[in-house]
Amino acid sequence: MLKRLLDILIALVAIAILTLPMLIIAVLIRAGSRGGAVFRQRRVGWRGKCFTMLKFRTMRADIDPYGVSPHSGDDPRLTRIGKLLRETSMDELPQLFNVLVGRMSIVGPRPLYERQAAKWDQRQRGRLDVPPGITGYAQAYGGAVLTHEDKIEMDLYYVAHQSIWLDMKIVLRTIMNMFSGKRQIYEHRYSRDKERETD
Repeated sequence: MLKRLLDILIALVAIAILTLPMLIIAVLIRAGSRGGAVFRQRRVGWRGKCFTMLKFRTMRADIDPYGVSPHSGDDPRLTRIGKLLRETSMDELPQLFNVLVGRMSIVGPRPLYERQAAKWDQRQRGRLDVPPGITGYAQAYGGAVLTHEDKIEMDLYYVAHQSIWLDMKIVLRTIMNMFSGKRQIYEHRYSRDKERETD
């Protein structure tokens, strides 16, 4: 209950502060390419319930929304403003509204595709025992350098050790990463068994 109250408070304050910047971003996206500013994608959330996750659109509108993620800033599918949004993580800002309505939390395992969750065993599905987050333990302490399997293990660690203190450490680490200029956001190796996710 405390975590949910903090999520609501943080989301409300952040939305109030960032409303104007988000409107400006939306205008820039629409001006730079055809299509809507907000990208909607079906993801698996708490207790396996699916929901629509919101992001600012970073790729051309005619791109498959469930295709392979960009692996570099040179990906031709990325728009000019989209590249900047991805590399600053500002494309995630609309998820504050997902947090506000209770579909996500500020901190938790990142919500993944249904096709990914369908491959998990019972132990791995334990990452669904908490609401998904805008940022998570795997993103703060590894990010794009981790494989999919590594991220699942870190997510399970988070579920087993979750606390307000750990959430605070993850948020602070995420902020530090954003301003360090050293974080890697483009995934180079999806899995231990293959270089790219193709299915």
